[in-house]
Amino acid sequence: MAALKLVGLSGSLRRASHNSALLRSVQQRLAPGKLLDTPIDATLDILDYREVPLYNDDIERPASVQALDQALRDADGVILATPEYNYGVPGVLKNAIDWASRPAYKSAFYQKPVGIMGASPGAIGTARAQGQLKQVLLGMASQVFPYPEFNLGQAGQRFKDGELTDPTTLEFLDKYLLEFTSWVARVRSGEENP
Repeated sequence: MAALKLVGLSGSLRRASHNSALLRSVQQRLAPGKLLDTPIDATLDILDYREVPLYNDDIERPASVQALDQALRDADGVILATPEYNYGVPGVLKNAIDWASRPAYKSAFYQKPVGIMGASPGAIGTARAQGQLKQVLLGMASQVFPYPEFNLGQAGQRFKDGELTDPTTLEFLDKYLLEFTSWVARVRSGEENP
């Protein structure tokens, strides 16, 4: 089987974002030889969407939106890493998703396997934001990864100098990625129907 091409979107544009750091950890864990006992070969490209403007259906899709849309379409699967702002999904992430949700039921997210994770300094992590994302993704007919949430609370204690260092969290991340990549491979091969 060809290598799976995954893309990731961080819901935070902050330089020191825990969610961007979480996606970098995913990249590292997917590196050859890191995920043990798996025949799945996968890579993750973290998409930079800072140049995507606020959604406005009156304007022609700018190059930044076209590039985001094409990267999502070309991917076998997507990982969204979201913080939680005011009990919800950050505006920048929702905005990128809104651009990529067009045209309806033919969008880059249509039938796309999507995993959701999140990190937050708060005690309950990003549970509410993840719940909102699931609802949005289901509305676009995406395939949402049916696995226990990767919901990292008290993130400040689990990262050091921008790297995920907590052994228990890394172990769960490995399990999540093993299941996610195996699931994406099954979905893409048609073994799991939407």
